[in-house]
Formats: sequence, structure tokens, C-alpha cells
Amino acid sequence: MYTSISDGIDGNANGGDEREQAFNARLDRAMKIEPSDWMPEAYRKTLVRQISQHAHSEIVGMLPEGNWITRAPSLHRKLILLAKVQDEAGHGLYLYSAGETLGTPRDEMVAALHSGKAKYSSIFNYPTLAWADVGAIGWLVDGAAIINQIPLTRCSYGPYARAMVRICKEESFHQRQGFEIMWTLAHGTTAQHAMAQDALDRWWWPSVMMFGPPDSESTHNEQSQRWRIKLFTNDELRRKFIDQTVPQSEKLGLRIPDPQLRWNERTQHYEIGPIDWEEFYRVIKGDGPCNKDRLQTRIDAWEDGAWVREAATEHARKRAERSDAA
Repeated sequence: MYTSISDGIDGNANGGDEREQAFNARLDRAMKIEPSDWMPEAYRKTLVRQISQHAHSEIVGMLPEGNWITRAPSLHRKLILLAKVQDEAGHGLYLYSAGETLGTPRDEMVAALHSGKAKYSSIFNYPTLAWADVGAIGWLVDGAAIINQIPLTRCSYGPYARAMVRICKEESFHQRQGFEIMWTLAHGTTAQHAMAQDALDRWWWPSVMMFGPPDSESTHNEQSQRWRIKLFTNDELRRKFIDQTVPQSEKLGLRIPDPQLRWNERTQHYEIGPIDWEEFYRVIKGDGPCNKDRLQTRIDAWEDGAWVREAATEHARKRAERSDAA
């Protein structure tokens, strides 16, 4: 177990200074921090916040697409979507496990979500109105997730970085699956093409907002970069997403819903119109189209599954008793 500054160590004392110097030296050498290593309390709290919110996002992220499992247009599509939703559940469990290595029980992280204290990605508070939305989520949302998460495989905290290796591989599959759905629709009938364009129109700006507020308003970017929890800023990741996605939309024959979108020859990046940050903060604060439904669904599922957790705990207890008796 880690020892924090608050665990009887005076942060101003020589012992605390030496430990912090050793901690910073490991970061400077791009070495991983492991659960048994000393770490500043603020570093631990930042990781718990980020990892738990990441885990919550994976779990809540099952809901918009899970809504379409029974309505998928073919058995083939249903099987792929089932596999994807199952993957997202696994991602949440990997991340809760990584959070537990920091001394925070999983039940505590879940309770913070249910109380509204902990957040999850604002993108999952938008409804899936048509089958094309499943494709748009895979292409745009998972595409944005890959860009955000690949650098996390090199973050400073070992358990988080290692969990992200498998997650990124599976997210890559999800992104390709979403693009393939959009390709099929965009090259289908006139009605199918219109459905794909409508999905892009509705999911584009929420996906652009996924990377968080602009760097000028971010309260975590600078410190998280010093600790090598984040390797790039919100705006840097957002720019990479836009540069990657615009050419993909052109291949699909779909139009990005931004009349101010243009290529800047000087910077060699796309420039976009203004982002509606008021909408972003409104959704974050709980006033999105599906905030209440998403959270209530998670609370209901947790309460309905209580008997399973209790039975598993009792089984483990009796098994341990039999093992001790033997």
C-alpha cells in the first residue's frame, strides 16, 4: 500500500522532501509509479478522480448502444454490437480494479457516481435515435476515445497504463465497426445516406467536446502533465481528432456540420467554428437530454444486482472457511 503525505509524514520534513524528490525523479526518467511506491496525496486523488470517471464512462457508455441490441437490423449486426457492449463492461471493470490499487474501494467509486459527486463523459447523455447513431458512436466517439486513450498507455501510473493497452486495442475494433456501419449507410439508398448524415450532424459537436474544456479553462491539464498522467492537452487532442476525422468524412461522402470548417495551410491543421461551451457545461451539470435517465438506469441496475453481489460474497466466505478447516 502507498504511503501518503497525510499518513503521518510531514510534507515539510526531510523525509517527505526526500520521498517527493525520489517520486519526481522517477517521473523525470519516465518510470512507472506502482501502488507500493510513495506518492503525493494530490497525485493519488487526481488518479482516483480520473480513473473512476473513466470507468464510469465505460459503464454508462454501454447504455446508448445497448438500447439497440434488440433492434439491430440483422443477426450479424446484433452479434457485433453484443460483443462491443460486452467489451465496454470489461473496460469499466479493468479501470475500477486500477482505481482500487490506489486504496479506493470499488463500492466507494460507484457510490460517488450514484450520488452525482463523480462525473462521466458528457457524450453519453445524448440519445440514440436511429441505427445510424450506433455507427456514429463507433466512428466518432470511439475514435475520439482512442486519440485520448493511446497516450494513457504511457502515463506514469503503472496499473492505469497497463489497463489501457488492451482497452485501446478493443476500442480500435469498435471504431472500425462504427465506420463500416456509416460506410454501408452512406453508400446505400438515399434514405440510408440521409440517416448517416443526420447522425453525423447530431454527434459531431458532442464528440468534439469530449476532450474537455479549452486549455484556457481547464483546471487539471497543467498539473496532470507535470505528473505525466496526461501527455497532451485537451486542445492538442481535439485538434488531432479533427484532423483525422474530416478526411474520413470526405471518404464517406458525408458533410461535417460546420460551415466555418477550413484547412489552414500555414498551420497544416483544420480550423473549426466556435464550440458551444455553454451546452457542454450544461450537460456536465446534469441538464443534458438523457442525464437523469442514464444515472437512474445505473442506480436501478446496481440495486437489482445486490443479491448477486451478496451471494458471491457469501460463497467466497464459505469457501474460505472450508479451506481454513482443511
